[in-house]
Amino acid sequence: MTAWREFEEAEPEFARRVRTLFDAHKHKTMATLRADGSPRISGIETKFADGELTFGSMPDARKGADLRRDPRLALHSATVDPVDGEEAKWPGEAKISGRGIDTGDGFRVDVAEVVHTHLNPEATLLVVEWWTPEGGLRKVERE
Repeated sequence: MTAWREFEEAEPEFARRVRTLFDAHKHKTMATLRADGSPRISGIETKFADGELTFGSMPDARKGADLRRDPRLALHSATVDPVDGEEAKWPGEAKISGRGIDTGDGFRVDVAEVVHTHLNPEATLLVVEWWTPEGGLRKVERE
């Protein structure tokens, strides 16, 4: 796991694209694990500041309780549909997975994986780029 700052230093251009997608809309989606192991999806607002990716949680919120018990999480940027005829302009979507670390006044994300899914410039291929601390930046293209 790594801090957002370390990821940003390792892959600044990729980090910029992912952050732009997360910053484009106020509301994102977060997945956590309930006590019985089943998934929970929650709306969330995130913030990038001082090299960290952070978010808050109300004191009795279930997502906060989930993370204090099992810190694994996945964040998803807001999703927008491509405009018909202008698919090449679709910015794509971003995902970040890792661990939510309780800071006392919220949570910071220790990053395990960052993904950006988008189309190639011709809008003929789906491009999936992902980064992990162990594997670095990788990419696949699919029809």
